[in-house]
Amino acid sequence: MEGRSGNQESIIDLATKPAPPRPVPRLYLATPEIDDPQSLLASLPSLLAQADVAAVLLRLKPTDQRTMISRIKALAPPIQDKGAALLIEGHVELVARGGADGAHLTGIAAMEEALPTLKPDRIAGVGGLATRHDSMAAGEAGADYVLFGEPDAHQQRPSTDAIAERLQWWAELFEPPCVGFAVSLEEAREFAAAGADFVLVGDFIWNDARGAGVALKEAEQAIQRAHAATAEQATAGQR
Repeated sequence: MEGRSGNQESIIDLATKPAPPRPVPRLYLATPEIDDPQSLLASLPSLLAQADVAAVLLRLKPTDQRTMISRIKALAPPIQDKGAALLIEGHVELVARGGADGAHLTGIAAMEEALPTLKPDRIAGVGGLATRHDSMAAGEAGADYVLFGEPDAHQQRPSTDAIAERLQWWAELFEPPCVGFAVSLEEAREFAAAGADFVLVGDFIWNDARGAGVALKEAEQAIQRAHAATAEQATAGQR
């Protein structure tokens, strides 16, 4: 039986080799529904300087396409200049025309319809995935990320524990990133610990009486602490 060369690893080596450390989950900031973008334009640069925001989900109040495109074009530079991706909630037809980086779709059918428009140059994220089967189908179809925990059309959503369980399941088995939709600081912390690659934060950030910047920084710190604690537990378990 031949010995293995120095750059080969045996099955035993691979089985006992510790998994690489999971990166710290990053923030995904959802805006309020935007009608007049001026107030957001004034606050965005300082807000995005407060924390490491990977992407911004722009929610546009429905109106004529020309107006929505002008709002996307106004908001794109201060977001993208900070190194964050700009995604539009729905409105796939406006993504390229407004200079956005991609779109977030609800449901597999909407995502599959949007893929020819978005791929290969832009991001296609998807939520509205009620079952594990739906989640796997979205990943196989080419979703750049899957979102778990957002409210449905009736403003109902799974329990925090159920969302965390779904995130953990996905993170352990699948390659596309998973996003946890957090409605509180406590959920942001729990979803980071569960294995989310990104934590989407929105209303509880904008509605914080101390200011959105303070709330965003606090969310980032909570995510970092949860990640560090989980990593420490994993390291202790490997000893």
